[in-house]
Amino acid sequence: MTEAVDPLAEVVALLQPAARFNKSVSGAGPWRVQRTEPGQSFYGAIVEGACRLLVDGMEPIILRAGDFILIPSVYGFAMASLQDPAGVEISEDNPPPQLPGGEYRLGTVEAEAEVRFLVGHCVFGSPDSSLLVSLLPRLVLVRGEPRLATLVRLVSEEFRAQRPAREMIMARLLEVLLIEALRSGSGFGPEASPGLLRGLADARLAQALRRMHQDPAQAWSVERLAKQAALSRSAFFERFRREVGVAPMEYLLAWRMALAKNLLLRQQAGVAEVAQQVGYSSASTFSVAFGRHVGMPPSRYVQERLQPTQAA
Repeated sequence: MTEAVDPLAEVVALLQPAARFNKSVSGAGPWRVQRTEPGQSFYGAIVEGACRLLVDGMEPIILRAGDFILIPSVYGFAMASLQDPAGVEISEDNPPPQLPGGEYRLGTVEAEAEVRFLVGHCVFGSPDSSLLVSLLPRLVLVRGEPRLATLVRLVSEEFRAQRPAREMIMARLLEVLLIEALRSGSGFGPEASPGLLRGLADARLAQALRRMHQDPAQAWSVERLAKQAALSRSAFFERFRREVGVAPMEYLLAWRMALAKNLLLRQQAGVAEVAQQVGYSSASTFSVAFGRHVGMPPSRYVQERLQPTQAA
C-alpha cells in the first residue's frame, strides 16, 4: 500500500521555516499597535491576560493566554488593549519604553501588566517562499492546544531566565512552535482566506490534493483530479479555485516547479531526471516550462542560486 502523503507537511518542509524572537511585551491601560511591515511574517503568543487582534475585513478577535497567531504575509492589522485605546497608538515616532527586565511596555508604564505576549517574525529559507506562503491562510489562529501552550511557556521561561545559550535554545523552541502552529492551526472563521489549509479542510478536495502531492509526475488533468475528489469536472474546478485560491492545474504546476527547484539545488539529480520526477516527458519540455515559470532555464537558475554559496 502506498504511504499517505501530507501536503501541508511537504509545504512546510519546503518552506524551511525559522522563527526570529523579537521581544517580550506587556500592556496596561489603553494601547494600540498598528503593524504594516510588507512581506514580513508575524507571529504572536499570548502568555497571560488578554488583548484584541484587529484584522482588516474581519471582526475583532479576543486573544487570551495560550493563543498563538501567525500571519504568514503581513498586511494591515493591529493589536490593542481590551479597552478602547482612544487614539493612543504606538508607532516608529512613538516607540514603547523598555522596562529594566528587557520587556517592552505598551500603555501605562506604572500600572500592573494586564497582558503579556511574545512577538517576532518568521523567515523562510525556500527559494519559492512567496508561492508557498500564498498557499497558507492570511491568519492562522491556534487556541486550546496544550502542546502549543507548553511551548509558549518554555519560550517565555527561557527569555526570563537569562541562562547560557539562551538564544540558541529559543531559536529551536520557536522553530518547533511555528511548525506546531501550522500543523494544528487553521484559517480563522468562515471568512478565512483561500489556501492550502482551507482546501485540506474540504474532504473531497483533500483527496485530490493528496494525490497530486503523492504522485506529482502523474499525467494529471482536471478530469482525473475531479474523479479523485468524486466530483464532476466543473464542480471540482470551481470548488478547488474557491477554496485553494488557484485553479487545479495552476496549483499542480506551481507545486511541480517548487519541487524541481528543490531537487535542482540539492544537485542530486540532473535536469533530465528532475524532469521525470516532476512529470515531464523530456528535459527539453521541462526546461521550456521551467523557463516560463521562473524566468530562466534550470542550469542558469542553479548557477545563480549556488554561486554566492560556493564563493563563500
